Amino acid sequence: MKAEWIRATVRDIPLYYNPKVKAVRMDTSTNVLGPNPVLRSVLNDCADMDLNQYPKPYSDGLREALAEFYGLKADNFVVGNGSDEVLDIIFKTFMEAGETVVAPYPSYSLHGFFVKINGGRFMTVDLSDGFRLDPDALLKAKGKIIILCTPNNPTANSFNERDVERVVREHDGPVIVDEAYGEFADRSFMPLVDDYENLIVTRTFSKAYGMAGLRVGYMASNLAMAEQMQKIKIPYSLNRVSERAAIAALQNREYVERTVDLVRREREKLSKGLEALGMRPYPSQSNFVLFRCPVPSSEIVSRLADKGVLIRDFGRQRMLEDCARTTVGTEELNMMLLSKLKEVMEAW
Repeated sequence: MKAEWIRATVRDIPLYYNPKVKAVRMDTSTNVLGPNPVLRSVLNDCADMDLNQYPKPYSDGLREALAEFYGLKADNFVVGNGSDEVLDIIFKTFMEAGETVVAPYPSYSLHGFFVKINGGRFMTVDLSDGFRLDPDALLKAKGKIIILCTPNNPTANSFNERDVERVVREHDGPVIVDEAYGEFADRSFMPLVDDYENLIVTRTFSKAYGMAGLRVGYMASNLAMAEQMQKIKIPYSLNRVSERAAIAALQNREYVERTVDLVRREREKLSKGLEALGMRPYPSQSNFVLFRCPVPSSEIVSRLADKGVLIRDFGRQRMLEDCARTTVGTEELNMMLLSKLKEVMEAW
């Protein structure tokens, strides 16, 4: 294949993280309580569903359930096949080829991916000390769109709400607030979507809801923006089984509440355990913890994988030198991780 056959804006895009190691997965920040309990009954019900028929083009049932849950209107919401499709819709709707999207750094790697595959230019501005948002730098960058996630991935902290609101208020263009880990944080920007003409908030059922394999995501904005994005969305992209499961999960909150309680309880204990082993954990409002290793993080991650535990290495990235990220597990999972990590450090 000739290189010139490939569109110039995507020639340098690598494959996404795809480990081949068979191990306990503490690298993906999914729900450690396992699949959402509502799935069993939903899947049983779906055995009698006529899956020969298409779903509703715009998943009206789920949008109505989200509206009831958040106190908004169904037409405030656009849903998709994971929040990844939702992000893709946003850039397809508002970004011309060659226009710039600005994001903090370090942050979620797929933000830049979606910008590039849609022909845009991705620009980052560094976070301040303590991984704090720098609203001045974001605004001075003069991008068409600003995207940020809070809590931030991989740093795990939430950004100061006044800083985020200032960016939304002062930027002349769409501002995307990615709240993939929003259930674990103290504050959401979802209630503000009707207050601003440029605010888009995205969320997912993959993390706190324990439905990563079903790929359900959504976004909310004011009615005018949402209508335009709905026009761009691929009709029928969310299947009927996933939509029904998401509606059931919204109506049964016990699992999500139990998940959030577990994470908040175990997160502090895990951080203290990491610190006792010589690591430097950073503050977290997510279901994962970023920590800096006293030795090369690549070696830590590799040796843990050899012992059957997989965590995520970020140590080759600027500002994250020798940092790794682990999911906050159950008490048993966390003790196992710390035990294996202790073995690695003692062998060092």
